[in-house]
Amino acid sequence: MDDLLVAYAGDAAERDRLRLADGWLRRWVGTWLVGGTEVSWPLGDMASVPVSASRPVRRFTWRSRQGHRPGLQFMVSTGRHHGFESLEEQRLLLALDFVGVLEVLPQPFELDFEHRGGRSRHVPDFLAVMPGGRVRLFDVRPERLIKPEDRLKFAAAREAAAACGWSYSVVAGWREHVLTGLDHLSSQRRPLPDRLGLEGELLAAAPLRFGELVAATSLPAVARAHATHLLWHRRLGVDLGQPLGDTSPVWPTRVGGL
Repeated sequence: MDDLLVAYAGDAAERDRLRLADGWLRRWVGTWLVGGTEVSWPLGDMASVPVSASRPVRRFTWRSRQGHRPGLQFMVSTGRHHGFESLEEQRLLLALDFVGVLEVLPQPFELDFEHRGGRSRHVPDFLAVMPGGRVRLFDVRPERLIKPEDRLKFAAAREAAAACGWSYSVVAGWREHVLTGLDHLSSQRRPLPDRLGLEGELLAAAPLRFGELVAATSLPAVARAHATHLLWHRRLGVDLGQPLGDTSPVWPTRVGGL
């Protein structure tokens, strides 16, 4: 993920405004929706929350003339639709699907935290169980839209994630060409029958440039879809930091299966 996104770190200067004195892990509270019931945990106990049994703590709303665009994004990696509140959040879900997350929970909890001015609340955008079981918390905000009060909330979320043993990122943008590349690869992310054995031919022929790789198979016109499928599922590798086309170098990876 870190090779794909542009992370915001401007909240670091706000850490001094947080109240992190003795006992803060008991005073900071996270409220989750588990089994349809709101349950609150002190921050020090929050790492044990059953993520798979939790639901978003805030409803997704649709109305005319709203300033953002919510919706549902299907993810092959989880087999379900997940809610998002903006196009930027939808793009994060697409990237998470590409890396093969195990679970994603939008609007996972409401954090009640202390700072010099009193108490505030913040609902992070996503909690993701990454490949290998690592947990990562995300907020999504283009850097030009980040306000001073957002920086304080991001700083609090970063401290909360660290206390739980999670990583945390504020997604402020994406590296050049990443989104267009993922958008193209996602066209072949669903299961694709390989009755002609083209995937074996592609894997055996790599490394080559994409156009040359497809041309090396017995049915190049059909092999393009299978090559894209293998790239999405990371059985073939490509540099997403460069424009994706026939001249893109493609190589076999060590990742097996989907």
